[in-house]
Amino acid sequence: MSSMIEGSVRKAGNRVRVTAQLIDGQADRHIWAERYDRELEDIFALQDEVTSAIVAILPGRVEAATGDRAGRKPTENMTAYECVLAGKLLHHRSTRADNEEALRLLDRAIELDRNYAQAHAWKACTLGQAWVHGFRADRDALWKQSADELQIALRLNDNDSDVHRILAAMNLLRGQHEKALYHQERALSLNPNDDLVVVQQGEILTWVGQPEEGIRWIEKAMRLNPCHPERFWNHLGRAYFVARRYAEAISAFGRITAPTQVHYSFLAASSAQLGDDSAARQYAAEVLKREPSFSVDAFLKTLHYKQPNDIEHHRAALLKAGLPEFPTAAAAS
Repeated sequence: MSSMIEGSVRKAGNRVRVTAQLIDGQADRHIWAERYDRELEDIFALQDEVTSAIVAILPGRVEAATGDRAGRKPTENMTAYECVLAGKLLHHRSTRADNEEALRLLDRAIELDRNYAQAHAWKACTLGQAWVHGFRADRDALWKQSADELQIALRLNDNDSDVHRILAAMNLLRGQHEKALYHQERALSLNPNDDLVVVQQGEILTWVGQPEEGIRWIEKAMRLNPCHPERFWNHLGRAYFVARRYAEAISAFGRITAPTQVHYSFLAASSAQLGDDSAARQYAAEVLKREPSFSVDAFLKTLHYKQPNDIEHHRAALLKAGLPEFPTAAAAS
């Protein structure tokens, strides 16, 4: 195993902060990190403390990381592995037919290797997608099945970044922001250069009220994967909107080749906030054309804002664009 130590020293007034971390060079992931905050006059004592800590921690963490890496080996069954790869690809297309085929492939992968944590995690994610989009009528059963698959995946491999990334996403859907952040941080520590993990960091930070930080993470994900999925523009546009950077939000949503009513609603809200009433009305008309029953009240319930001021900001912008707060009588009928 190839490992290395890296760190940094930052000074602020009479205090100094030293960070040290141990990197698994082969897997390109953090396996230990620590931060030390001390008064500047204690710098030499701090140097001895950091050295002692690293010497003490290194053997155990290297040994543990070696075992973790062996445990993270996805599966010995190549057919199961190929089924998961194909299932992930179909899942990302986000259609009912592709979702059903993805589930069929993921079930096949689990049949071939019941201890394949990623197969269980991606099945949970695909079931969650069916729940979000209403692909199946049995929504309560879907939700329970998804939660059960995630618990199986977590029990099989607590050191799989995909497992924690999907757990973060599912907890966000539940409105459990703190749990979502916990699993997201675990995913990021396990795989800090995975564009899907990195973009989700930006997405979750946006939902909890830190859009500027979210923008930086989403842009980093785009740099990590220049051929990133188009939905990254959706994440970036939403973060810009929450950050009140409306012109940039419009530019980001403009990169989406087949916008839905959700994208048009953000375009309408952003245009209204910029005072472009004509564009706002045009985008609002596109929303209602695609979803005649659209209402601001119902739409906001599908979003995952933690901060009340972000919800009210979005509500005010949508109403300013001329979208109905509640379903109209004609739409309801």
